[in-house]
Amino acid sequence: MLTLGQTYTLNVLKMTDQGAYVDGEELGEILLPTKHCPPDIEIGSALAVFLYQDSESRLIVTTQIPKVKVGEFAYLKVVENTDYGTFLDWGLDKDLMAPYGEQHVPMQEHKSYLVYVYLNEADGMITASSKIDKFLDSQAPHDFAPGQQVDLIIANSTDLGFKAIINHSHWGLLYKDEVHERLSFGQSRRGFIKYVRPDGKIDLALKEEQETRDQYTRTVLNYLNWHNGFAAVNDKTDPAVIQELFGMSKKSFKKVIGRLYKQRIIKIEADGIRLNKQATKPESIGT
Repeated sequence: MLTLGQTYTLNVLKMTDQGAYVDGEELGEILLPTKHCPPDIEIGSALAVFLYQDSESRLIVTTQIPKVKVGEFAYLKVVENTDYGTFLDWGLDKDLMAPYGEQHVPMQEHKSYLVYVYLNEADGMITASSKIDKFLDSQAPHDFAPGQQVDLIIANSTDLGFKAIINHSHWGLLYKDEVHERLSFGQSRRGFIKYVRPDGKIDLALKEEQETRDQYTRTVLNYLNWHNGFAAVNDKTDPAVIQELFGMSKKSFKKVIGRLYKQRIIKIEADGIRLNKQATKPESIGT
């Protein structure tokens, strides 16, 4: 069954002065306005179209690509405030409305907000809400697994790091001492599931664990090579010093030097770590 706010591939049934009518299955024939018809359209053409409603609440399809679909989150810019609500630019001719009652804080024109898009049960209209917490259930079941690649939307920051929405369905956390780049509110990123805690909460990473380990290892070895094979740091060094020198947490640093020590690439001495003279060059070292 076709539902509003989704993209489908539908066949053209007939051509008229108003545009093309596509087969909306149980919804009947649906108009694709002339201005959105591709130049090579003909009866029988299969078109990727987005199903929504025009300004008079009539079913309509478009070949325009929306910035967000029903059931998803997106960072959208306010077009205008009216007596009925706030209208957002979601990439289509008809703007998307966020009722005042669905705004976490009053929206201001020309500013952008993170919203969830859903079908309003009261009138069946596609609607936006910036009260995003009520659409994310941290206790809802999921099948995320460590190492799994996911889509993230950066939502806000906490004392621990950055909260992110995972695959438009769950909250996750990126720890600030593991983020070494600038993140902005509403930004979409690829990420990875790092750990699923016993309470169901999810820890995230921006890079795959193996990729991160390799990068950290190269960072430490390069530092040693640039400083005559010695660094005056070890597992007793202040975390702030390690962060400044290597751009990683003390926990990550200890794991790196532990692996390098087991591989006999470095020595751990009382006053620091030292590169073994016979050690392999960093660019050829695996982890």
